[in-house]
Parts: sequence; structure tokens; C-alpha cells
Amino acid sequence: MPTKINDLSEPSGVFATTHWSVVFAARDGDSSVAFAALERLCRSYWRPVYAYIRREGCQPADAQDLTQEFFRRFIQKDWIDHLEHQRGKFRSFLLTFLKHFLSDERDRAGAQKRGGGHTFIPLDELHAEERRGFEPFDSLTADRVFERRWAQTLMERAVERLRQEYTEAGKAELFDHLKDLQPGERGALGYAEIGARFGLSEGAVKSAVHRLRLRHRDVLRNEVAATIGNREEVDDEIRHLIQMLS
Repeated sequence: MPTKINDLSEPSGVFATTHWSVVFAARDGDSSVAFAALERLCRSYWRPVYAYIRREGCQPADAQDLTQEFFRRFIQKDWIDHLEHQRGKFRSFLLTFLKHFLSDERDRAGAQKRGGGHTFIPLDELHAEERRGFEPFDSLTADRVFERRWAQTLMERAVERLRQEYTEAGKAELFDHLKDLQPGERGALGYAEIGARFGLSEGAVKSAVHRLRLRHRDVLRNEVAATIGNREEVDDEIRHLIQMLS
């Protein structure tokens, strides 16, 4: 039976809840829901923080402990209680506080176990990150490593959201083939072969790829919009992220 490819939810055009709104909700109230959202936010962005700390010369075990401690303090409102009306880029805010945190840690030079029992870095993902390696240390600053990992994280989040949408529509396998036909990718199967597998014409597959690209663009814009305070800066931020990955 042919697979329908036109019943996925259409882009709403509504920007996602910003990371700032999550931060302020946790700061201004005692809602467990708000703090759960903040903790999920921290878990989403451990990679750029961990990569920065590693680039600063810390060994994996120390970098893991420092990353856990950094987010633990964030979650416990050590810093967000002092925030005023931030409307800038969340990545810049996070990087600034990370630098302050590392400076304080160097001053303390404590050997105590950090993290307070919180685990923001899943060990399997940490090991995969180490196997993937880091950019050459002799050519990239820690700031640049942070921004590259930040850009990669946003791109991965956008793809994961797309995968979830297709999965919920019962089209996970179709997504896996269509995404390989994105610009710059070499899929294992061509348009005709994918069409034969799913009972679609070659033209229908090309239309599906086009819709996927449009949806990907909208999802990525929403992911980026959630990290900044001014929606008018979304396009500039996307260009910056692409530059970081080029």
C-alpha cells in the first residue's frame, strides 16, 4: 500500500518557547515543572560546555565533573537568581558564566567530588563524544570549540525533532531515507529506489524531499529562535552557526 507523505503536521510559524522563558520561570517560581524544563535544557547543552572545558586542558574525568558541577549550580539558582531581563543570545550567556565558573574553580582548586549527585552527561553519550574526538587544539580556541559544539547541538536537535514528527506519523523508515537526500548528503538509495520501496513514484519522492527540506528549515529556525531574545536576529544567528560549522 502506498505510503502517504502529505499528512505530516504543517509548520505552524509559531516560535518555540525561548530558553530565557524557561530560565525566568524557574527563577521566579517554585514550580517543579519549570525546574524540570530547566534541567532538560541543561542536559541538551552539555556538549559545548564539556568541549570548552576539555579544550582548556582538562582530562575527560575532570571535565565531566566540572560540567556536572557547572549545571548543578545553574539548576540550584546560584546564578539565575541574579539575572535581570536578559534578551541576548543564550549561548553567549552560557559561555560567559562558564568562564566565570572555571575561574572560580581554579581559584578554589578543590579536589572534592563535584556535581552533587546530578548527572547531566549520559555516560554512553560522553564516551561517544570522546571517540568522535575534538577539533585540533592548535588551530581552534576554546571559544571556537564551544561555538562549533553549540552549532552541532542545534543542528542535531532540529534533526531529532524532525525524526520524532515522522515517527509519530508512522514514517520513521521513510524519514531515514529522505534525510539522506538532503543537500550535501549521498544516500544509499536514489529517488527511484526509495519510490519502489514505499510504493511511490519518483516524482512523489522528490516532492517529499522538498517538503522535508522546508520543514527542516522551519524546525531549525524554531530551535535557533529559542536561544535568542530577539526574533529579528534569527537569520543572522543561523548564518553564524553555519559559519561555525564550515
